[in-house]
Amino acid sequence: MDHIKKIEHLGIAVKDINAANKLYEKLLGVPPYKQEAVESEAVITSFFKVGESKIELLASTKEDGPIGKFIAKKGEGIHHIAFDVEDIHKELTRLEAEGFQLINKEPKQGADNKLVAFIHPKSTNGVLVELCQERN
Repeated sequence: MDHIKKIEHLGIAVKDINAANKLYEKLLGVPPYKQEAVESEAVITSFFKVGESKIELLASTKEDGPIGKFIAKKGEGIHHIAFDVEDIHKELTRLEAEGFQLINKEPKQGADNKLVAFIHPKSTNGVLVELCQERN
């Protein structure tokens, strides 16, 4: 059984969502298909389809939000890689048993109609990993 089905999206931290939307629209040749606020994470997100994968732009709505802190520390750029999973609860249990440090032991509502949970970069060679499962 496959645990991870595919790369769901790459998350890119940006300072200005409107400027980044224009830049990525020029780069990819398509406009974002969705923009939405995720209050719990203090972000505005925009999604672009690239073949079967997606790019998620994330702009902070608060300086002290997760993306605001990331940009202050590291600047704009790749923030996380998200993987599509069949059963997020089973995958969290499996990964924790494998020794990965979970940021979220229980999934939460994320953008783009997904349940999401994050794995700490300390246990993934410095890469923030997000697990995503489509909500029914």
